[in-house]
Amino acid sequence: MSHQPVVATKMSGEMDKPLISRHLLDSDGSLAEVPSEAPKVGILGSGDFARSLAARLVSSGFSVVVGSRNPKRTAGLFPSAAQVTFQADAVESPDVIFVAMFREHYSSLCGLSDQLAGKILVDVSNPTEQEHLRHHESNAEYLASLFPTCTVVKAFNVISAWTLQSGPRDGNRQVPMCSDQPEAKRAVSEVVRAMGFMPVDMGSLASAREVEAMPLRLLPGWKVPALLALGLFTFFYVYNFIRDVLQPYVRDGKSKFYKLPVSVVNTTLPCVAYVLLSLVYLPGVLAAALQLRRGTKYRRFPDWLDHWLQHRKQLGLLSFLCAALHALYSFCLPLGRVNRYEVVNLAIKQVLANKSHLWIEEEVWRMEIYLSLGVLALGTLSLLAVTSLPSIANSLNWREFSFVQSTLGFVALVLSTLHTLTYGWTRAFEDSHYKFYLPPTFTLTLLVPCVVILAKALFLLPCFSRRLSRIRRGWEKDGAAKFMLPMDHALAQKTSHV
Repeated sequence: MSHQPVVATKMSGEMDKPLISRHLLDSDGSLAEVPSEAPKVGILGSGDFARSLAARLVSSGFSVVVGSRNPKRTAGLFPSAAQVTFQADAVESPDVIFVAMFREHYSSLCGLSDQLAGKILVDVSNPTEQEHLRHHESNAEYLASLFPTCTVVKAFNVISAWTLQSGPRDGNRQVPMCSDQPEAKRAVSEVVRAMGFMPVDMGSLASAREVEAMPLRLLPGWKVPALLALGLFTFFYVYNFIRDVLQPYVRDGKSKFYKLPVSVVNTTLPCVAYVLLSLVYLPGVLAAALQLRRGTKYRRFPDWLDHWLQHRKQLGLLSFLCAALHALYSFCLPLGRVNRYEVVNLAIKQVLANKSHLWIEEEVWRMEIYLSLGVLALGTLSLLAVTSLPSIANSLNWREFSFVQSTLGFVALVLSTLHTLTYGWTRAFEDSHYKFYLPPTFTLTLLVPCVVILAKALFLLPCFSRRLSRIRRGWEKDGAAKFMLPMDHALAQKTSHV
């Protein structure tokens, strides 16, 4: 079966291409007729997506014919350059036909089987979550079973109608597509590129179920990190509530429930940010220890560790979010009425005690160092967050990206540790800060980061660092391939680290 080449009269994949081309506009602002030699594409359906698809195809230089059950009623909804007719007439001449209909309406097209024979059907539908779970075959596979004489291509289901209207620069440019016929995929790929998008081959039509599941996933890579951050926030919030609110109320009868909206939250956020940041670098430590133990890098990590390594970016961004919120809450604390009352009460106590000058040198130095370290840690975290953006990361080479994310990230962890230690100072050794026999919150947050820092320092020892570098360069403890580490130690340090 041969197909006419599907090439737009004006091929353009530029992201800044307008939705409606100027050469298609006539004097009154409506779309002019597309030249007769323009490649013809058919659309079955008259819904929102079909209308947006028709407008985008027309602006890309295609001759579009739309098949509708009631063409007179729907003709005014489509661009004037698109021909709106009955379904039987719309499928006569085009070789590529977009099926922009719901799954339950596919059977209504069975009467067109003879006209559709040999055509390429592009299924753009998406199932609901219930339909995806109920049906064991994808919509595209179901369409292919109804029309065995046609070639079905799954595509455009991840592109919204809004993206088609506003252009690919306002949405994801990638269009995953799959089919059992390579020629059909090439033909549809030409249409995709002419519309300004980027086709992504997902294989045979058996992959259609996976392609249809893509729009059903809500931030799949963020689910576990978000739940972890929420769990840490809940734990530390309850812990701080018991120490700072419940303990004074039970022991002294003082009501400090006013601390719940701001003060307790502000005490909880840095704990979550600090622990999440340490969890970004802990799996790298575990991976290095596992490689040292195995003596090779060619064995797979356990699934839980592999997934943990893949979620480090999300954990780092959530850490930055909590740290930024902590900074904002800290700036807002002096604006609260509670802070004003405490300042006034402190001034009254000072007057009643006949103290004309209240100055504690140690506390002044501690707070100055504490604030300075906090600003430096937040600034470094901001740099990590910015470089994780694809537009920034793509402008860096691998060594630059690794330096920012690995070296500067570890510096941020050390600065956060010093920030926490300066905040705690000597409080960990004072009995008055063990409320309900519970240690201060900052002592709990120091556990995981200190393990990471100590492990990193341990791996810097020559006995471990040289062996680890050899392993990551391909050396195996019991294998045949053994590569000698260069004598130049500086060159060894350039090897990538997990």
